[in-house]
Amino acid sequence: MSASKFKWHRMNRFISYSRFISPALLAAIGVLLITVMTLFIPPYIGMADNGDYFRILYGNGLYFSAPDYDSQYLGYFIKNFGIFQYFNENSTDVVSSQSLFIHFSVWINKLFYDQQVFDIRFQAAIYTVLYTIAIYLLVESLTWKIPKKYGYPIALLAIFMFGDTSYTAFFNSFFGESVVFIMLMFMLASGLLLYRNRYNDYILLVIFTLSALLLTTSKQQNAPVGVIIACTGIMMIFIRKQRTFRVLMSSSLVILLFAGIATYALIPKEFVNINKYHAMTRGILMEANDPEDALSVFGINKQYAILDKSIFYALNTTIDVNSEILEQNFYSQYGFGSILKYYFTHPEQAGKMFDLAAKSAFINRPPEMGNYEKSVGYAAGKQTTFFSGYSQMKKLLTPRTFGFIVIWIVVVIGCYMPSFISALRAKKIREATRLPLVMTFILFGLSGILVSIIGAGDADLAKHVFLFTAAFDMVTFVFIADIIRRRLLRGDQGGEA
Repeated sequence: MSASKFKWHRMNRFISYSRFISPALLAAIGVLLITVMTLFIPPYIGMADNGDYFRILYGNGLYFSAPDYDSQYLGYFIKNFGIFQYFNENSTDVVSSQSLFIHFSVWINKLFYDQQVFDIRFQAAIYTVLYTIAIYLLVESLTWKIPKKYGYPIALLAIFMFGDTSYTAFFNSFFGESVVFIMLMFMLASGLLLYRNRYNDYILLVIFTLSALLLTTSKQQNAPVGVIIACTGIMMIFIRKQRTFRVLMSSSLVILLFAGIATYALIPKEFVNINKYHAMTRGILMEANDPEDALSVFGINKQYAILDKSIFYALNTTIDVNSEILEQNFYSQYGFGSILKYYFTHPEQAGKMFDLAAKSAFINRPPEMGNYEKSVGYAAGKQTTFFSGYSQMKKLLTPRTFGFIVIWIVVVIGCYMPSFISALRAKKIREATRLPLVMTFILFGLSGILVSIIGAGDADLAKHVFLFTAAFDMVTFVFIADIIRRRLLRGDQGGEA
C-alpha cells in the first residue's frame, strides 16, 4: 500500500468512529491525525528555505550542516541542522517570540535525540501539540451547548480547513508563520470562549493575553497587532463587574500596546533599509506612470528612477545598496508615513498595489517553495497535494481582488451588527464582544496587507500577507459555523458575571 493510500485509509477509519465523541474532540483528533501523517510519516512534509532562515537560525544556536544546503534553496525541505557545541558568536538578527519555541525544541532534541544534530520534527511536534489544543478550544467555543447535528458539521469544517497541509507544513520550517497561525487561533478561541462564558474567565484572560503577546512579537510586521488589540479589546474590560478582572484586562491591553510599539522599535536598521528599498523600487516606482515624477514627490533625485523594479539582493546592481550615498540621498528621504501619504494622494496607484496584494492573499503557502526532501526523488520545488483540498479550492474559486475583500468585510460586519446592537441595548456587554473580536481579526488581516505594501512593495508578498490569509480563514470559519448553528444574526444568550 502506498504512503498516500495508507494515510487516507487511516483517516477514513477514524471518521467512522467519530460519532461517539464530542465535536471539539473530533476536530482536534482529526487535525492531529492528519498533521501527524503529514509531518511524521514518510515522505516527510516541510518547507524549503527561501533564504530567510539565517535571520533566526544562528542566533538561536543552530547552523546549516548539510554540505549542499545552498543548492537546495526553495527546492527541497531539509530536516536536520547542526547544533553549536561551543561559544556562539552570532547574535540574533531579529527579536522574535519564535526563538522561545526554537530553544525549547532544541532542549527536547538534546534530551531525547542528539546533542549535535537538531531534527526539526521536534519543533513540529511542539507546534502540533499546541495546534491540537487550539483547534479543540476553537471548536468548543462554537459547539458548546448546541445540538450535535450542528456541532459535527462544524467539526468536519474545521478539519477540512485547518488540517490543510498548506498550513501545517510550516511546522517543519523556521518560518514565523507557524507561531502566527497557532497564536491567532488561541487568541480567537479564548476570545470566543469569553464571549460564550465558557470555562474560567481568568484562565481565558491569561491565554488571550499570552497568545496575543506571542503573536505581536512573532514577526516585526506584526507590530500593529498589539496596537489593534489594545484599541478593539476595550469592551472586553467590562464583561465582568469585578474590579480585579477589569484591572487585569486593562493591564493586558496596555502591555500589548507597548509590545507592539517595542516590536516596531526593535527592527534592525539593516532590515529597515531592505524593506524601504523594496517599498520604493517594488512599490511606488514599479506602479508609477512616471517614476521620475514619483521620486520628486519625496525630494529624491530623479536619477534614482534607474532602480525601478530592482531587488535589494540582486548581485549585479547599478549602485551599492549599502552605500553611504544611497543612505544620504535615498533612504533618508522617505519612511512609512510619507509612503502612506503618497498612496493616499494617489488612489489609483494604491488600488493597483492592493489588487496585487490580493492576488497573493488567498494562497496559503508560497508557490515556489518545495515540500519534500531531496532524497524522496521529486523535482525541486514539488509541493504535496495530500489533504490540500481547501487551499486548492480557495486558490481556484476565490476572486483574488481587493474589491472582493471589501465585499467580504461588509457582509461579515453587516451580518454580525444586529446581534451587537441588540446586546448593547440590553446592556449585555459579554454578548456584544463577538463583533469587536471579529473586527479585530479583520483589522489584523488588513494591517498585514497594508504593512506589506507600504513596508516592502510586492517583495515576497505571498509570505508577507500570511496574516491576512490566516485571519480570513478564521473569520470565515466562525462566520460559516455561526450560520450552521443558527447564531449569526441573533448571537448567543449569555450573561455577565
